[in-house]
Amino acid sequence: MLSIVLPTYNERDNVEPLFARIARALGPIPYELVVVDDSSDGTDALVGELARKQGNIQLIHREIRSGLATAVLEGIARARGDIVCVLDADLQHPPEALPALLRAMEQTGADVAVSSRYVPGGGSGGLSPLRKFASWAATVLARVLLLRARVVSDPMSGFFAFRKPVVAGVTLQPIGYKILLEILVRGNFRRVTEVPYQFQARGAGESKLSMKQNVEYLQQLVQLIRVQPEDLRFLNFCLVGGTGIAVNSALLWFCQVRMDLETELAGVAAILGAQTWNFLLNHRLTWRDRRSQSRRVTAKRYLKYWILTGVGGAIQVAFLKGLYEALGWPLLLANLIGIMAGAVWNFRANGSWTWKPAGR
Repeated sequence: MLSIVLPTYNERDNVEPLFARIARALGPIPYELVVVDDSSDGTDALVGELARKQGNIQLIHREIRSGLATAVLEGIARARGDIVCVLDADLQHPPEALPALLRAMEQTGADVAVSSRYVPGGGSGGLSPLRKFASWAATVLARVLLLRARVVSDPMSGFFAFRKPVVAGVTLQPIGYKILLEILVRGNFRRVTEVPYQFQARGAGESKLSMKQNVEYLQQLVQLIRVQPEDLRFLNFCLVGGTGIAVNSALLWFCQVRMDLETELAGVAAILGAQTWNFLLNHRLTWRDRRSQSRRVTAKRYLKYWILTGVGGAIQVAFLKGLYEALGWPLLLANLIGIMAGAVWNFRANGSWTWKPAGR
């Protein structure tokens, strides 16, 4: 059986057409609706009335609004189906895509199926330009920081399905509204599949997205980056890079102001010092489990590090020029994307070549 978890907050005008569209989309497929409601507009009364008529609706009404994350978790805990689907109740997630999710899971044997805006056939036409940019930025940030977020194109999706064992014995601790990201990082799964869907414009009610939820998303990322060892390693790598900027600046000032060197020489000395500093810290902290006591091996790694970070610098410049000069993006935003692209290259390349795992 399929369990569809529907968190609702003041969606009285949407639930009846939503339930009807779900019924038409699923046809003979057995399913239940688990509605976790925090509303104050009478949504719970309407759902209760529909539950008495249909018989396949669980209503969980909470007098105190506790947020989307806890609503979804409570719905998952009460779900009786072998497959659980999470779906927004505002009709921006078209329920007609439900059969495609189920077919994809059956055909591929996937443990998790994600409705994505970013695969061929998908789209986010229902979002304003500002919301599109915010969603894109959040997706990029998650994929940069979290290794498991890269298994799908749309880790921000709020429309997804999973088999119950994926979360069995797993303590989910979502802070914000990105439940899928929580499941991807903490869950037990082997295969993930994606199907396209078109994000729809809201027909009734008001968006619940607020600045508070954006802050909660950043808090969720900070919390999740400590779950998987490779994500924590990347965080260490970025922190080391941050200290390198400070070392570079201090050396540049000292060489040019105190030692009165030419700007070019001072710049070279600052780069040499900062890169050496970064290498030593990464050697002792980021990849300490792969550290060698051999000076010869360390010297080889130092050379490899210089080669790869040089390529990373070229990647950063290429992104900057392409985004700023060719596409007309704001300078600082283009530079930030370039820095992120360079950092990801440096981390992955150094992890697989400079400090490659034993046996590879």
